[in-house]
Amino acid sequence: ATISTGIGALDHFLTLFARHGLFDLTVEVEGDLDVDGHHTTEDVAICLGQSIHRALGDHRGIRRTANVAVPMDEALAHVAVDLSGRSYFVLNGQFSASHVGDLETDLVRHFFDTLSREARMNIHVVTLYGLNAHHEVEAICKAFARALDQASQLDPRLAGRLPSTKELIECAAPARPE
Repeated sequence: ATISTGIGALDHFLTLFARHGLFDLTVEVEGDLDVDGHHTTEDVAICLGQSIHRALGDHRGIRRTANVAVPMDEALAHVAVDLSGRSYFVLNGQFSASHVGDLETDLVRHFFDTLSREARMNIHVVTLYGLNAHHEVEAICKAFARALDQASQLDPRLAGRLPSTKELIECAAPARPE
């Protein structure tokens, strides 16, 4: 992975995502960091989400859903994803600090919410416990990467069929909040 956003903690967490999900990822950003990290973080989530959506194509043959729990020292996170073509994001839990390095933990929530919308997937995150915000976010990123990897894998038993009893995956463009 080649990642340079100008936000050290975001670079670290995206690198973890690429490594643990076995994703080929290149991210190079020049943002308005003189203001804050919001736009950069949001724009990375938009681009990554759109890339995931395009890579999944019409979803034929993929497993579609997966869930993974990952510990990181004293922290434990559980992430479930559904590549349903519909977006929904839930974060159940609190971060133990307002920042991880130069990244606001509220931007972690915003990142996954935006990613969910742009990738048109459900992402449910439960932070079960932790004492260190870095470990909490790291556990989330690793669990998300592994769940996305599993959900996006082709399942030969589906023989190229859509993973839906409706035989349809809703892939209309999501509504963007103002």
